Amino acid sequence: MRLSCVNNWLLLGLGFAILEGSAAPPAEDIDLAQPGPTHDAPQDINPETFVGACPEYAQYASHKHRPYSEGPLALPFQRPHVYCRTFSSPAVDRVIKEVTSRMRDPDLARIFENAFPNTVDTTVRWHVDGVNTHASKTKLARDQGKWEGAQSFIVTGDINAEWLRDSTNQLAQYQALAKTSPELSNLILGAINTQAEFVIESPYCNAFQPPSPSRLKPTHMGTDDVVHPVYEPSFVFECKYEIDSLAAFLSLSNQYYKSTGSTAFLTKRWYLALETLLAVLDRQAQGTFDPDSKKFVPNEYTFTRHTWTGTETMNLNGIGNPLAHGTGLIRSAFRPSDDVTIFGFFIPGNAMMAAELKRTSQLLESVLGSNNERVASISQSLLQRSETISKAIYEHAVIEHPTFGKVFAFEIDGYGSHLVMDDANIPSLLSLPLLGFLDSSDEIYQNTRRMILSSQGNPYFLSGSAFKGIGGPHIGLRNAWPMSVLMQAMTSQDEEEIRWCLESVKNVSLMGLVNESVDVDRGWEGMTRSWFAWANSVFAQTILWVAETRPGIIFTEDRPYKVGEGS
Repeated sequence: MRLSCVNNWLLLGLGFAILEGSAAPPAEDIDLAQPGPTHDAPQDINPETFVGACPEYAQYASHKHRPYSEGPLALPFQRPHVYCRTFSSPAVDRVIKEVTSRMRDPDLARIFENAFPNTVDTTVRWHVDGVNTHASKTKLARDQGKWEGAQSFIVTGDINAEWLRDSTNQLAQYQALAKTSPELSNLILGAINTQAEFVIESPYCNAFQPPSPSRLKPTHMGTDDVVHPVYEPSFVFECKYEIDSLAAFLSLSNQYYKSTGSTAFLTKRWYLALETLLAVLDRQAQGTFDPDSKKFVPNEYTFTRHTWTGTETMNLNGIGNPLAHGTGLIRSAFRPSDDVTIFGFFIPGNAMMAAELKRTSQLLESVLGSNNERVASISQSLLQRSETISKAIYEHAVIEHPTFGKVFAFEIDGYGSHLVMDDANIPSLLSLPLLGFLDSSDEIYQNTRRMILSSQGNPYFLSGSAFKGIGGPHIGLRNAWPMSVLMQAMTSQDEEEIRWCLESVKNVSLMGLVNESVDVDRGWEGMTRSWFAWANSVFAQTILWVAETRPGIIFTEDRPYKVGEGS
C-alpha cells in the first residue's frame, strides 16, 4: 500500500496495528487512516516521512475508528495515528492512563481519552523550541527580538487559524504538567511568545494566520471586511475586537507562571505586548460623546462586513451603539462567540480582564519586587485598572430582576440600558467564578446562575427532547453548546447536578469527541463542527476538576486525583 493511497477512505475498513516491541513496518505498509498505536513512534521512522499523507482530521473525526469503548454507547477511538499527531508528550499519555484506569464509565473514559490530548494531537501546526530549532530572525531594527525563543502556533481545529482565546483554553489542561514536563513547558512558553507577537502587531484582532517564519500558507477568510485600524491579511485571519482575547493573552502567561514559577516569557516583546494591550484598554474606555462638548468622538476601532447575518457586523457604519463616558468599563465590539455586542460594555469580558490584570500585577510584584520602581509602577497601575473595572461592574451592571432579584447583566451601555441573557462561549456570566472574578457563593452570582440556567430568565437557554443547555445567536435557536453544560458542572456544588451534566454531554458525543453545538431535539445528528479543540479541552478540564474535587462521581473509589501529582 503506497502513501499516495492513504487519503482513500476505503482504507478505513482495512485496519492496522503495530505490536509493541515488534519491528517497525516499512513506511509504504503503514495505513495512516487507522488509529495505530498509542505509544510513541519507533525511533527509526521519521514522522516527517508522512507529512501530507495523513488524513484531514476534520474528516477523520467524522468516521468511527476501532477499538470501541466497552460501554453501551460503544464510542470510537479518535486519536490520530501516532505518526500523524502534531506534538508528542509522554506526560499527556501518562495522565490518560492514570485517569481512565480509575473511571467507572468506559464511555466517559473514552471521551476523555480522545479529548484530553486533542490539542497536542491535532492543533500544533508549528513549534520551535528556541534551543535546537529556531524561527528565522528579522533583519529590521524595529523588530529586534521578534520571533526569538520558543514559538508555537495552535489552531482552533477545523479552521487553520489561531484564536487568542481558543488557544489559551486549549492549553489550559496541560498547564499543571508544565512544571515537570519540559516538552509541554516549552510548548506553552512558545504559545505565549507567539501570542505576544500577535498582540504587538494587531491588538484589535482575534484570530491570526500562521507566523511568517513557519512557512505555512495563510488561509483566506473569504469575507470583505472594512476594519480600522487596518491589518495585514497575511498576518491576521479575522479582526474582531474582543476584550477577552486580550485577557486570554494575560491568562496564558498567568497560568504558566502559577504552574511553573518560570519567568522565561518576561521578555522585551512580552512587555511591549502588555504596553500595547493597555493602550487599547485606555482607548476603549472612552465614551461615544465628549463629556464636556457633547460632540461625537470617533472610536479608533470600527468594523463592517458585507453579510446577511446581523451578528457578523457592527451597525452605525461600523461604530456600534453609543456608550456612556466615565463608567470605568472597557468596550468590546464583539463577544467570545465572535458575535457583535448589542451594548458594548460586555460584562463577562470585563470581569475576565479585571481578574487577569490583578493576577498580572501580582505576578510582576512577586517576581521583581517593589525595589524595581518601573515594574512596581506597572504593577500598581494594573491593580488600579482591575479595581476600577470590578467596581464599575458592581455599580453599573447589577440590576434588579423581577423574578431572580439582583443579577449581573450580560451587556450594558452605561445609560441604563442592559441585556439579560448568557451565551455558551467563555467568558460568560456562568463562568464568573472560574474566571476568578468572584466566589461561587456570591449572592448576586447565585441569583444570576439560577436566571441564566432557566428559559424564563435566559432567552438562549434552549431545551429539547435530546439535550438542554445554553446556546447563543452564533449557531441559532435550536442548538445548545455542550461547553455550557460543562461550565454548569464546574460551577455546581450539587453532585447530582454534576452527574447530570456529564451524562448529558456524554450522550450527545456519539463520535467520542465534544462538538461545538448539538440540536436540542435531534441531538448529535444536528451537531456543528466535528473538530473543535476548545470544546474537547473544556471536557478534559471538567473531568480533571471532578477527579480532584468529587472523585466518587467518576472513579471506582472516592480517592482524589490531581493532574501533575498523580493518584
